[in-house]
Amino acid sequence: MANGMPVIDLGGLQGKKRKETMARFQDACENWGFFQVINHGIPDELVDRMKKLTHKHHDAWLKPAFEESEIAKEVAAANGRVNDKDWETCFFVQHLPASNAEKVPSISAELLETIKEYEELAAELAEKLLDLIGENLGLEKGYIKKAFSGESGPFMGTKFAKYPSCPKPDLVTGLRTHTDAGGIILVLQDDVPGLQFLKGADWVDVVPVPGGIFINTGDQLEVVTNGRVKSIAHRVQAQEDGGRISIATFYNPSSDAVIGPAPNLVYPVYKFEDYMRVYAGTKFADKEPRFVAMKDRDQPDTPLNSLVY
Repeated sequence: MANGMPVIDLGGLQGKKRKETMARFQDACENWGFFQVINHGIPDELVDRMKKLTHKHHDAWLKPAFEESEIAKEVAAANGRVNDKDWETCFFVQHLPASNAEKVPSISAELLETIKEYEELAAELAEKLLDLIGENLGLEKGYIKKAFSGESGPFMGTKFAKYPSCPKPDLVTGLRTHTDAGGIILVLQDDVPGLQFLKGADWVDVVPVPGGIFINTGDQLEVVTNGRVKSIAHRVQAQEDGGRISIATFYNPSSDAVIGPAPNLVYPVYKFEDYMRVYAGTKFADKEPRFVAMKDRDQPDTPLNSLVY
């Protein structure tokens, strides 16, 4: 745990710790909706290079424009809260179904090559995590990817954001409270604080762990899992001593994907008397097989046992 937040060692999926790791992963997905993973298969050197080059690109090409932007001028002149703006500057790169990284204005060859190297491994990790979610829910391997695919396959893209130092951090939010619209999100960040997620009624600060990648789940994953995995509200606080980097990769459904709960995760519709016929002989067994029986029912019209209650 980091600040109480789950940290999942994916190395534990191999060997004797797999059952324990899967249980901890399930708890993180279903009871938190945000967590960090280590031993995830993306080299530390590549992660550090991504962050370093993102800082460099922002400072060279986005910082001058941000300093002259409407939000910068409004906050500098403000005496009260600025509620409808975000203290953020960013650019976006699409990876799937096709990359547009080469179209980013003024992108360096080094950053372009790093993005291409990272995006392949990020896609593999996202799909691995989705399969682990599916496994814990009893879904077939690849189910969520298929649900996200539509005609052209899933969408994946990365938001390269920087939250500059803010002269009046009490008057503006780095990024307003929201949930993410899509599937599963992988976030690289530095040690500058600011990212917070809501756990119950409390805001939890996301403190990076060494070698970790932060993960959170979006609205569409909540729908596909019939609410078992939930998207969680989060925000970024502006900082006077800022310069926080966030590299958030979104693995989302394609625009034409038809989204709905996985059928075997949805409770069946039935007459109560039909359920009670099954319950009569299984009262002291697990309840889940009874729900399965209701989905596949062809029950004989036997009398109800009035004592099963």
